[in-house]
Amino acid sequence: MEYKVEKLKVNYKTLEEFKRFKEYGLQELSMLEDLQANIIDNDSESPFYGIYFGDLLVARMSLYKVDAKFNRYFEPPHDFLELWKLEVIPDYQGKGYGKALVEFAKKMNLPIRTNARMKSKDFWKKMGFESVTYDMARDRGENPLFWFPENFSQKEI
Repeated sequence: MEYKVEKLKVNYKTLEEFKRFKEYGLQELSMLEDLQANIIDNDSESPFYGIYFGDLLVARMSLYKVDAKFNRYFEPPHDFLELWKLEVIPDYQGKGYGKALVEFAKKMNLPIRTNARMKSKDFWKKMGFESVTYDMARDRGENPLFWFPENFSQKEI
């Protein structure tokens, strides 16, 4: 099934929708604090994306473009995306919403970095993400996973 991924506006309506996720989801995955820190009424340049079922926001993620000058992974430096806080309301899990958000990010044709959380590593592996060799100075206690577009020649990081 095809789902429509929408860029979420940073406004008070979205803030209320995020509060619903906090009720359903784990505190660690809540984007509520991120949204409150970035709130500008109806800002369309937000890093938040989501999928609605009717009027209900059922899936969301943060997606940030990291400029090559801040790169810690590729030599020579390269732009990439960081995908954070992917969350689907429990009643809607297993129906392709999370996959649709990840596929949306992949269409941007840049490497994507994420961290597997709360038993989600199998999901990320099914989506084509790979573990990288851990580097203590670079990864700072995280265990990043990467997805690489087909045209990306440098997979060694």
